[in-house]
Amino acid sequence: MLNASLKDLSSGLAQKKISSLELTKLFLGRIRALNDKLNAFITVDEEKSLAQARAADGRIAKRASQPLTGIPVAHKDIFVARDWLTTCGSKILSNFVGPYDAHVIARFNDAGAVILGKTNMDEFAMGSSSESSFYGPVKNAWSTDCVPGGSSGGSAAAVAARMAPAATGTDTGGSIRQPAALSGVSGLKPTYGLVSRYGMIAFASSLDQGGPLAKSAEDLALLLNAMAGFDPRDSTSVEREAEDYARDLNKPLAGLRVGVPKEHFGEGLSADVGKAVEAALAKLEKLGARRVPVDLPNSGLSVPAYYVIAPAEASSNLSRFDGVRYGYRAKNYRDLGDMYRKTRAEGFGAEVRRRILIGTYVLSHGYYDAYYLKAQKIRRLIAQDFVEAFERCDVVIGPTSPTVAFRIGAKTSDPVQMYLNDIYTIPANLAGLPAASIPCGFGVGGLPVGLHIVGNYFSEAKILNVAHQYQRETDWHTREPAGLKQ
Repeated sequence: MLNASLKDLSSGLAQKKISSLELTKLFLGRIRALNDKLNAFITVDEEKSLAQARAADGRIAKRASQPLTGIPVAHKDIFVARDWLTTCGSKILSNFVGPYDAHVIARFNDAGAVILGKTNMDEFAMGSSSESSFYGPVKNAWSTDCVPGGSSGGSAAAVAARMAPAATGTDTGGSIRQPAALSGVSGLKPTYGLVSRYGMIAFASSLDQGGPLAKSAEDLALLLNAMAGFDPRDSTSVEREAEDYARDLNKPLAGLRVGVPKEHFGEGLSADVGKAVEAALAKLEKLGARRVPVDLPNSGLSVPAYYVIAPAEASSNLSRFDGVRYGYRAKNYRDLGDMYRKTRAEGFGAEVRRRILIGTYVLSHGYYDAYYLKAQKIRRLIAQDFVEAFERCDVVIGPTSPTVAFRIGAKTSDPVQMYLNDIYTIPANLAGLPAASIPCGFGVGGLPVGLHIVGNYFSEAKILNVAHQYQRETDWHTREPAGLKQ
């Protein structure tokens, strides 16, 4: 059952081969056995989870179930959930109990899914390694000396270690896809606005997007069916007809045009990752796809543009917390120094403080035009690059991350090297495009490599089709960490 697909779990529940109560107890037992080792979960409340499981079994008995009814799902601790501790990985929210359900949580509750627990993450989602959490770093299930990626590292580690059959995450610059790659699982960032941000604690509001993590593309499709949908409470939510994101999974790839950007295969890409991605592209060609060279000339500017725009939006969002008054008032370096000391006293961690300072600085008098407006212009150029690329191809494919997982602590003192982990994922966020990462092999140290698939707006079904067809012919997504097998 630990390795079963969501489709098989749903079938087993419907046929009474297993109950939701039994299934939930199975995964709760797995969490008890492994969480001390991996630190993937911040909050587990077995009583609440088992109560939901009993209710799900009642729905199944009445033949009132949906595909996810009775299936346990872990949620990133950035989604507010009624009566659940919701910390966002931060000290300042360490006693905040949700008074309502985020839209995503409500959608899963309506589907009859069971909340398995709240997963660990970089503080306020500001990180690429899940090391900045007030609750301590998350460990990679393949090697506990290494990071799982971030900021949705707890969700990725939970799925990789079979502590949960599926999980939710959020992606601002790669925070679903990069941990999916480093942890050997599948992850999807939907088109901006497809999944409501209501009740999702904001990092950078024009970039944040919720999405699923699971073992396979087929699982991702079922999860997205539950997550996606218009929400009038979110002004950025897109109102469009509901889709079945699993509808095209079995379409053949004959004639598929795969755009391969040379900018993602140059300096900075490690040889082991490049080799695995090249083998994946060759496999797609055997399935009928055709490579098409495409140019993304402004993608190299994505990291500096992102680290101007995202901190600027973050400084605005975080200023809403009671007792924290920094806003855009800094006029000189003395003000910035005072702000740094104040935010430290308020309980923010070092990475959050660093980004608050950056955001405040670029929005302050005399620097707004020089930095923030220029970054927004670069953002539009990056989006236009993709518009032109999709005139020549159906999907853009390359590596998700330039390297496999790195050791815990290896990059905490070098922010630039840490930020470069997201160099291939950030462009999709700046453009608002859907993108996925799926396992495509292993690199140095036997650590997973991720294949990055970017699609045009609202082409999630196409991305999942490509990913599923690849996974039908390979078994990378079925591999599990040897030391954690039971």
